[in-house]
Amino acid sequence: MTQPRRLHLGAFMRPIGIHTAWWRYPGGYPDANFSFPHLKRFAQRLEAAKFDAFFMADHLAVMNMPMAALKRSATVTSFDPMTLLPALAAVTERIGLIATASTTYNEPYHVARKFASLDHISNGRAGWNLVTSGNPDEALNFGRDAHLDHAVRYARAREFFDVVTGLWDSWADDAFIRDVEEGVYFDPDKLHVLDHSGEFLKVKGPLNIARPIQGWPVVVQAGASEAGRQIAAETAEMVFGAGSKLAAAQDFYADVKGRMPAAGRDPDHLKILPGAFIVLGETRDEAEAKKARLDALVPTDSGIANLSVRLGVDASEFDLDAPLPDLPETNASKSAQAQIVGYARKTGATVRELAQRVGGYGGLTMVGTPAEVADQMEEWLVTRACDGFNVMFPFVPEGLDDVVDTLVPELQRRGLFRTEYEGTTLRDHLGLPRPANQFFPT
Repeated sequence: MTQPRRLHLGAFMRPIGIHTAWWRYPGGYPDANFSFPHLKRFAQRLEAAKFDAFFMADHLAVMNMPMAALKRSATVTSFDPMTLLPALAAVTERIGLIATASTTYNEPYHVARKFASLDHISNGRAGWNLVTSGNPDEALNFGRDAHLDHAVRYARAREFFDVVTGLWDSWADDAFIRDVEEGVYFDPDKLHVLDHSGEFLKVKGPLNIARPIQGWPVVVQAGASEAGRQIAAETAEMVFGAGSKLAAAQDFYADVKGRMPAAGRDPDHLKILPGAFIVLGETRDEAEAKKARLDALVPTDSGIANLSVRLGVDASEFDLDAPLPDLPETNASKSAQAQIVGYARKTGATVRELAQRVGGYGGLTMVGTPAEVADQMEEWLVTRACDGFNVMFPFVPEGLDDVVDTLVPELQRRGLFRTEYEGTTLRDHLGLPRPANQFFPT
């Protein structure tokens, strides 16, 4: 008998809140983005609620926006994910730990080594969010005058994935015999030297860390452009989706999973979890009042600056009370620009209205009672718009506690979410197989 589908839940935790004004909400923790005691508490609360993973985005530069808006952003100081997550691994036992690492401004050996280390330290709970970097200012911190072209970034990323996974497979699982009597630490026949030389990368190997507990840390991807969808179909095991409408999410789900057989992959070996901004209340009116109170804390200049970042062009020169003008092609996030342009053309929203929408949060938003939000989540799951959600909290601690204390029990009551972890690794939580070693088949 086929088991009923259940939701997978990730927690989007860097920045702590995706909403521009999360840190200003009354009763919240303004310093939560840069406070280990708070982050420790959040991770432990999420683990007690049986979340699949604690997910950290990352940026290698401050956001590219005017100082008038940047001074209002809590993203300007955040821990490096690969420093924070090992610390959280020591104070948790089951929750997955996913960090972002750019393929444009890292080298494969660095990424392979860090994530292999995290997987061992956490006993098999690591995940790598593979990104190509959308912020053009990152280039200026790495010896470049400009971002690599979008197509080049994705071509490099595809090769980068092959190198990283090849390095993770440097050692057979049983390579380390540690024969004290004979004085032999490892079996040389179970070591593979990658010796990669490609269009963008040259890496000899082998990796100087044993094969990860999971074989490979779970590979996550977030792009929704044509190039992003294709690399997800070929490489990703989890996708951080960005669709805000059910029909569009269903199309994205079918498109990405539909490409996988041609890449020799099983569509069930990829889980699609769109981001969902969730505001809860005992009544719908209470939840909507919380959302309105939060939105009212967003200054206009922050809204325009966030719109500029999402569009990849400076929106401050646009007529605020006119429709969005035609835009040049961006070399930043093409999918982010396309989503906003599509919404603007469909609704006729003015630039001011778009700034208000994006200045808070313009993606998938669920506002209501726990039962009402659970209804929405269930609809998305059963109609194959997703396999779960990456939950975005409107503010902390209240918003996170609302989800843990009221929404999760409602999902569990309906049989839509686990009541206990059934395994120990992130792959176990997501129902993903452990990859075979490509150089040492069993």
